[in-house]
Amino acid sequence: MSIIEKAASKLEQRATVIASPEATVTADLTREPPAVPPEGAQAPLLPSGNPFPEVSAEQKTAETGTALFAKIDLERLRNLNIVTPVGEYSLTAEEFRMIKRPLLNNAFSGEKKLKNSNLIMVTSALPGDGKSFCALNLAISIAMEMDRTVLLVDADVSKPGQLKLLGIQAELGLLDLIQNPELPLSEVLIKTSIANLTLLPAGKPTRNATELLASEAMAHLLDDLAGRYPDRLILFDSPPLLVTTESSVLSTHMGQVVMVVDAASTTQPALKSALTLIQHCGYVGLIINRASPHLSLGTYGYGYSYGYGYGQQA
Repeated sequence: MSIIEKAASKLEQRATVIASPEATVTADLTREPPAVPPEGAQAPLLPSGNPFPEVSAEQKTAETGTALFAKIDLERLRNLNIVTPVGEYSLTAEEFRMIKRPLLNNAFSGEKKLKNSNLIMVTSALPGDGKSFCALNLAISIAMEMDRTVLLVDADVSKPGQLKLLGIQAELGLLDLIQNPELPLSEVLIKTSIANLTLLPAGKPTRNATELLASEAMAHLLDDLAGRYPDRLILFDSPPLLVTTESSVLSTHMGQVVMVVDAASTTQPALKSALTLIQHCGYVGLIINRASPHLSLGTYGYGYSYGYGYGQQA
């Protein structure tokens, strides 16, 4: 049985029960100083051999000193079944706690076998599988770790969704940074009222988005973002793999990939085709979204699935 067939067969064995929401824009940005600790201000010391370089005080100030700030309506997120740092027990929160653990272990373990392991792409085979919903839940769940920070990048530049989910309005973002290297990060990064969570929007749409994502400017930007803080994990909400070429281009920079699969609509041929496009990646995990209750494996009344790796770990 091939690697791809093994991955596809996991659909019949495991499931993560998660429902995607609809959302509306409700909030504006300000330039008020963030009410959360500056990103990286108290980063823990890592073991020797840390692959991520330290940065100067000037570089940190350039990113955090005048960053845009957005207050997030947590009650609204809870109504959308999205993880929040406070509130009552949430089944979704428990599921994403399990989903995030192998990602964190791969990104920050002392062995560091995977290249760019703190760069993680969340994608799907086709539109409507819930990848943006899962990407946001995963980002907030990781931000809740005591010693980690998260940069959520809306890399679905043709159909961005993170601003809508979070209830934020913004114009500049990833594509603007690639096209204009002189543009300060502080003009595009949005620090949120959720501690340790920063957002990089998609930016103004352009016809040559694929070429921009494949450019040297993009590679340099990723190196800069990944290396600014030793505790940072960068999560990319990318386009569906079978709809555009942008995701397959972006995946060449990633150390880990999370594939969101709709249990009700994603066909096995579509999943196999999508996995073929990212088989060069060192680690691939599957999230089975919108699974029916009879597929649940959890002993506490819910199911989950994550952690099927291949490539370098096969």
